[in-house]
Amino acid sequence: MRPELVHFSDGEELRRALEELGCDPRGFPYFEGKREIYPLRFRGVDTRAANALKQEMLSRGGDVAVHRHAIDRGVATTDCIVFGTAKELRLLAEKLAAMPYWGLDGVRRELVATLEALKRRRWTLPLPRGRSLVLGERTLVMGILNLTEDSFFAGSRVENDRCLLERARTMAEEGADLLDLGAESTRPGAEARTAEEEIARLVPALRSLREVLPDMPLSVDTTKASVARACVEAGADLVNDISGLGFDPALAPTVAELGVPLVLMHIQGVPRTMQEAPHYASLPGDLGAFFEERLARAEGAGLPRERIILDPGLGFGKTPAHNLELLKHLEYFRPWGLPLLVGHSRKSTLGRVLDLPDPGDRLEGTLAVTALCAWQGVEIVRVHDVRENVRVVRTVEAVKHPERWS
Repeated sequence: MRPELVHFSDGEELRRALEELGCDPRGFPYFEGKREIYPLRFRGVDTRAANALKQEMLSRGGDVAVHRHAIDRGVATTDCIVFGTAKELRLLAEKLAAMPYWGLDGVRRELVATLEALKRRRWTLPLPRGRSLVLGERTLVMGILNLTEDSFFAGSRVENDRCLLERARTMAEEGADLLDLGAESTRPGAEARTAEEEIARLVPALRSLREVLPDMPLSVDTTKASVARACVEAGADLVNDISGLGFDPALAPTVAELGVPLVLMHIQGVPRTMQEAPHYASLPGDLGAFFEERLARAEGAGLPRERIILDPGLGFGKTPAHNLELLKHLEYFRPWGLPLLVGHSRKSTLGRVLDLPDPGDRLEGTLAVTALCAWQGVEIVRVHDVRENVRVVRTVEAVKHPERWS
């Protein structure tokens, strides 16, 4: 009889399969360690260290891909892709503790940190007024409220206070888990707003929303420290910074002082010019270096990593090919052990893929990407159309957990 090919998407699914065949429960941890292969790429490794890594992994049942001239040291350094199960990689880390030369101690430290990060599945972020935001149990839907007249999608613009409250209530009824308010358009070519203009629009809106939706987590989309402070004092719970702490040096210490979570987004350039020939030497490598530097900047300002959500920044200094690669490989961002937010709703990449220049026509493309994100376990999706996206997320969650519907 032809064997069944089974991909166990999580440890619980593997456990049920082992119980079904009558496996000794004491073997569960052993098989869980073999459930998945982790290909980990280390950049710029000394070739002596690379050859040592390859030999150590081969002896444990794994392997390492290196430059073809690493073995004869025809190159001084090489990138390494290490292929191994969690168990094999842990054993490698233990062995490397006795090999503190050729840069192997640095490889060991990063390997240990990555293995710990990859195990992380749940986060509890503190919010004001003794509340908290739990991430990781399912994909949460963040509804977008644009208090601007020039947002790229006309259907998302909020014209007045009455419209704001109606739309926010509707989003809450449709299943939104969070709401994100912005008063400065960040579409390509957009002009910057002053802090005073943002505050004049955001603070009254937040106060009104807090009255009618007292427990709804509210995020404020701003790059400015003064706006973040005024908004948190008016009722905001999170700060969503599209600049990745790159536009206002006072933002990181301000958010740290306020004690709220931060969405840290990648961007190349500034909104006005960011889509003028964006280029990367290595997309995952360059974004990785960006996040390493910005996370260090946040921690240096007193903002702990445990309060940070990463956003790959789709459309912010990226071509359609860049955006699609990031959506295909959201695992690029898992080695930091932080929750992810993806903002893809009705964006121009979907217009290019579907030949739909009008953002109003891109709902189906948005829903397809939402399904992809939910399947990959993205913690938050930021969208314009709450009802439709909530239904997609719930459907994907049902497929991921069919046992709940028996």
